[in-house]
Amino acid sequence: MREPPAPRPIVVGADGSRPALQAALWAVDEAVSRDVPLRLLCAVDSTDEHGDAEWAARKLATPEIAAQNAVMAVEATRKPVKIEVEIVQDRPIGALIRASRPAAMICLGAVGFHHFQPGRVGSTAAAVAASAHCPVAIIRGNDHAPNRREQGWIVVEVDNSPHTGVLLQAAIDEARLRNAPLRVITCWHCEASDIRTGRRVADANHRVEAELDRRLTQWTRHYPDVDVQTAAIHGSIVDYLTDNASSVQLIVVGAHDRRTVQQLVGPTGNAALHRSDCSVLIVDHQHL
Repeated sequence: MREPPAPRPIVVGADGSRPALQAALWAVDEAVSRDVPLRLLCAVDSTDEHGDAEWAARKLATPEIAAQNAVMAVEATRKPVKIEVEIVQDRPIGALIRASRPAAMICLGAVGFHHFQPGRVGSTAAAVAASAHCPVAIIRGNDHAPNRREQGWIVVEVDNSPHTGVLLQAAIDEARLRNAPLRVITCWHCEASDIRTGRRVADANHRVEAELDRRLTQWTRHYPDVDVQTAAIHGSIVDYLTDNASSVQLIVVGAHDRRTVQQLVGPTGNAALHRSDCSVLIVDHQHL
């Protein structure tokens, strides 16, 4: 008789930074809702280019301190989550990508301990977002932003791609988990010559939104407990976030939409999400 497969953990990149602690706390509900372990992964590159044994020893001690701090922060939530700690001697990007294979989700702070700059996504998070084998949540925490995690929108952009159902399901799951309203948006574009007045934009938005409402009828009937609103946006998701990031706690995007993912984790997204607590969840059909 075969043993049941091991539960797929929620993996958190723990490097001792404040954003990493915020990612760990955000990930607790993900683990509890799935009844899977929360695995704190601490990676350290032990390569010693200078032959300094004392320096190498101090470097190897850093992840233990990071893990201890993360465990204490998670335990302080008093939520029924099983905590695992894994310390590996490896480059963080490689370790996280490998850990993503058996994981249900990877959760990272937007910036790490060595690259702290409020309002941006660091190189590690960007690299993992591009190559992970499971959904990736990049968690922002901004000391200058109002705390909207409890009341901010979950936002998902849908189009006519075959990935729409997966994205909607992921967004609905997050809205239910976090008791948050859900905003489903469709972005549309046209040549500048086709739109000459603000009224024409409004009329086009109305038509696109009506079609979106029709497509969502089955979902809203199936999940009556979720507050779902729709919106049509003339422009891109980044344009929307530039104006609305302060009221959004999480944006859900598909890994297949590489251009949007690159924008959100690159300079364009950093500018749009600057001084906000808007996090990013990247999913794809093969990940769920």
